Amino acid sequence: MKFILSSNSPRRRQLLAGLDIDFEVKVLPGIDESYPDNLSPEEVPQFIAVEKAVPYLPSLAEDEILITADTVVVLGNEILGKPADADEACRMLRKLSGQTHQVITGVCLTTLTQQRKFAVTSHVSFKELSDKEIHYYVDHYKPFDKAGAYGIQEWIGYIGVTALSGSYFNVMGLPVQRIYQELTSMLGPDALLHP
Repeated sequence: MKFILSSNSPRRRQLLAGLDIDFEVKVLPGIDESYPDNLSPEEVPQFIAVEKAVPYLPSLAEDEILITADTVVVLGNEILGKPADADEACRMLRKLSGQTHQVITGVCLTTLTQQRKFAVTSHVSFKELSDKEIHYYVDHYKPFDKAGAYGIQEWIGYIGVTALSGSYFNVMGLPVQRIYQELTSMLGPDALLHP
């Protein structure tokens, strides 16, 4: 089988490469990432991951598996998406400061004959962040392409994260252990192990 990753994220590409599988990156422009208001926070990234797969279906070949994903940060019942600008990034980080939040990644694995979707949740706790720390991070790292306005693998994760329950890689944007498990379930236990 050939694997296709639909993602502009360099972190997702790096994480999938860590499974030692060959894959191609294909990104179609203008994919809608909106969702109905009645979905629970866990359903939202799964819904978006499935929606991201739809435009690829007409061109998907029989021997291809498409991997689409979406990550959200959830504090209470509020979904924190990607910040529009520095002010919004700072507001999000102030909300996360001193709190435990959830990072939920929805993944959809699509072939011509089947589709699997699932979500993986990790719990992340932050220390109380000072305004100076928040501004330093936003000014230097510009986390505008990241849900919740932070990357755990960056400076803010080094100085701010006090506890993590669940998959670290999920917080980075791709639950690779679960993807490996689902792909081996689809293709056979040794299908991803090559000589």
